[in-house]
Amino acid sequence: MPKIKSILVSQPQPEGTKSPYFDIAEKHDLKVVFRPFIKVEGYSINEFSKQKINIPDYSAIVFVARTGVDHFFRLAKEGKMKIVPEMKYFCLTESFAYYIQKYIKFRKRKIFSATTGKIADLFAMLEKNSSEKFLIILPENGNEELEKLLSKSKLNHTKAYMYRTVSNDFAKNEKFDYDMVIFFSPFGVQSFINSFPNFEQGPDKYFGCLGAAAAQSLKEAGFRVDIEVPNPQFSSITLAIEDFVHRNHKGGKK
Repeated sequence: MPKIKSILVSQPQPEGTKSPYFDIAEKHDLKVVFRPFIKVEGYSINEFSKQKINIPDYSAIVFVARTGVDHFFRLAKEGKMKIVPEMKYFCLTESFAYYIQKYIKFRKRKIFSATTGKIADLFAMLEKNSSEKFLIILPENGNEELEKLLSKSKLNHTKAYMYRTVSNDFAKNEKFDYDMVIFFSPFGVQSFINSFPNFEQGPDKYFGCLGAAAAQSLKEAGFRVDIEVPNPQFSSITLAIEDFVHRNHKGGKK
């Protein structure tokens, strides 16, 4: 088993100096590089205008991603659409709720967040406030779980698409020399394939992923999945990586 010396994590680098990835790198003398395979591209005001949505017509805004917060307030400003003080905000997580303070004064607005960070709990909260007229901020490809719930719902809502996920392709002169690659979504897998259509994994390249969808995409593309989380032993991708690297170094070859 070839010894792992470098890992590519296909996400942005964590803010600050504390991260389980940094701990793994130090403990096992590894190089860990953060390089997203995908990136978010916001709609232009002209693209958004084609949806014929007037933000002041709604009494509540729903955010399923922090990215949506940024693009909502950006497009509202570019479109010169006034956001009334009475507007309510429903967020998937508490962190989104705090993030909104970047744009508005928290104490003067009504902001709610799902306690667990799960789509089902956010939806349950929306149903408890069914008298509101909701504007739901989504990426171009939508949110499959939420859209399924909305399709069966009688909530007064409109879906507003404000940004899209696009491939963050590797440049021709950009090096790719890593022993392990960690994926987080089918979009990331597809981006990787776009950049390296003839990539051969072989026994010395290890692929790990967080989420069943990413794992399925890798398998369908003909790749071997060495780490798949969650699993009965690990729910954390960093714990699974640390365990895999430990076993690899213990029996690996220099």
